[in-house]
Amino acid sequence: MCLAIPGRVDEVFEENGLKMGKVNFGGIVKRVCLDFVPEIAVSDYAIVHVGFAIERVDQETAEKTLEVFRKMGVLEEELADGEEAVLMAARRTPSNCPDGSCEAASQQVGESASRRGGVAERE
Repeated sequence: MCLAIPGRVDEVFEENGLKMGKVNFGGIVKRVCLDFVPEIAVSDYAIVHVGFAIERVDQETAEKTLEVFRKMGVLEEELADGEEAVLMAARRTPSNCPDGSCEAASQQVGESASRRGGVAERE
């Protein structure tokens, strides 16, 4: 997976002519290129994709999004580095429905089949 994740800018600095920063993603701090969002400042929130801040976002939206990613179980994997990311992805059970909606739908079909005497039909 390759998500764009919100984080709080903790530090801003210049490196090789680029605006860079340290961005905090709910406790995980990463070095990020801020050059595409020149107005960004310390304590602002940004949406970050593959190491680049791509948009400024408000604190409430950032925190809600981080919470959703935590509940989905994808935040730590998205922010992992190198071999750690590969190991986490390998351990994860593949799912077309990370929000659990597939499992809920399967359960409903099973319950419906039980009411019909064991014959599953699409509803």
